[in-house]
Amino acid sequence: SLWVFADPRRAPSEGFCTAGVQTEAGVADLCWVADRGILVASDSGAVELWELDENETLIVNKFCKYEHDDIAMTVAVLAGSTQAVSGGRDLCVKVWDLPQQTVLHSYRAHSGSVTCVASCPGKDTVFLSCAEDSRTLLWDTRCPKPATRIVCSACNYLPTSVLWHPQKSDVFALGDESGTVALVDTKNPDAALSSTVHTRSITGFAFSTHSSPLLATISEDCSVAVLDSDLSEVFRNRSHRDFVTGLSWSPSDNALLTTVGWDHQVLHHTIPIPTGEASGVNCVKE
Repeated sequence: SLWVFADPRRAPSEGFCTAGVQTEAGVADLCWVADRGILVASDSGAVELWELDENETLIVNKFCKYEHDDIAMTVAVLAGSTQAVSGGRDLCVKVWDLPQQTVLHSYRAHSGSVTCVASCPGKDTVFLSCAEDSRTLLWDTRCPKPATRIVCSACNYLPTSVLWHPQKSDVFALGDESGTVALVDTKNPDAALSSTVHTRSITGFAFSTHSSPLLATISEDCSVAVLDSDLSEVFRNRSHRDFVTGLSWSPSDNALLTTVGWDHQVLHHTIPIPTGEASGVNCVKE
């Protein structure tokens, strides 16, 4: 199911949900498309696009396409918001035209389940993928051979999560199954800054909107960590009692981080604001 809350702190209390819908299968991943769209990777193999109505009280299905032959594991919206990329357990990476509701490209460049895809801010043809074949690929769909392998010696284990830096188009965060986090420069991957942040697999990343973005990380070690630009820990929480599987910074309060886990908990964390940053609390009702 999908639930939308106007106030992140109200989640997961059903009574405060402004809109909700039952999906036909489990939701493996999801992301916003512009202001109202919600792109979903489904356990059924479908990629679905849902949209909030103008009053934000109804979630309407725009399309549901069964293009993956196994679970759709991961989705990301490309810069410009008209195209998206998905990855699945069928080893495929697919590029979508959202307005046309069609697949533009289907690539089978991995020999293992595709666990994560990430779009590059400001470049609508560029994205990353990582998979259980131990490979991390940098994609540019304009090229005849669109995929280039990124080898980072700092991460020697299976890559599990990738996320592009919001301000640096050559830098991305890479997490692996050992709990190592690296900041990788695509032009010089062996010079990556790395740190052993967790004791088990990294399950997700989120960069904050601060002028020097903080990197939130979650893991199968049941903990949540927040790192500064040097990958030094500024926050740690171990309240989850099972794998932590999802996270998001609040759009209205840049000190608020929300995480979810297999323990059915939705936890809200107040993160110390970096020196020199305004608190950024949005007092205007959305």
